[in-house]
Amino acid sequence: MNTSTASTRRAARLAAIQALYQMELTGEDAETVSEEFAAFRFGREAETLALGEPDEDFFRNLVRGVPHRQEEIDGAITKCLASNWRLSRVDSILRAILRCGAFELIGRADVPAKVVIDEYVELSYAFFSGDEPAFVNAALDKLAHRKRAAEFGETPPGDEF
Repeated sequence: MNTSTASTRRAARLAAIQALYQMELTGEDAETVSEEFAAFRFGREAETLALGEPDEDFFRNLVRGVPHRQEEIDGAITKCLASNWRLSRVDSILRAILRCGAFELIGRADVPAKVVIDEYVELSYAFFSGDEPAFVNAALDKLAHRKRAAEFGETPPGDEF
C-alpha cells in the first residue's frame, strides 16, 4: 500500500471513529451519518485536512460494517476485557475505536492485523493522552491473535470468538 492510500485510509478511520461516536449519541443510522460526513465534513475538518481526504469507500465500509456485525464485534471485544469489565463501562470514544478496529480484524482480511492495531493505537492518541492507547493496543492485539492467529504464526484457538 502506498503512502497516499495509507493516509486516505487513516483519514477514513478517524472519520469512522467520529461517525460511530455520533451514531451512538444520536441514534442515527449508518447511512444518515455517512451521507452527512461526506457532504459536510470531508475536506473541511482540521483533522482530516492534516491527513488528507478520506477514502470514502473505506469509510463507508467501516461505518456500515460495525453496526451490521455489532453483536459479533461487541462479543469479541468483551472477551478481550478484564473479567470485571463490561463494554458499556468503556468510554464511548474508546468503544468506537475498539469497534472499528475489531471490525477490520473480523471483516477486513485484506488489511494486515498489525496494520489495524498500529493504526487504531495511533489514532487513539488523537483523543487520549493517558493509558487509553495502551488499552487499545492490548485489546486489539489480543483479538488479533485470536481472530488472525495464522498471521502471527500461531494455531487458532479452539474456543474461537
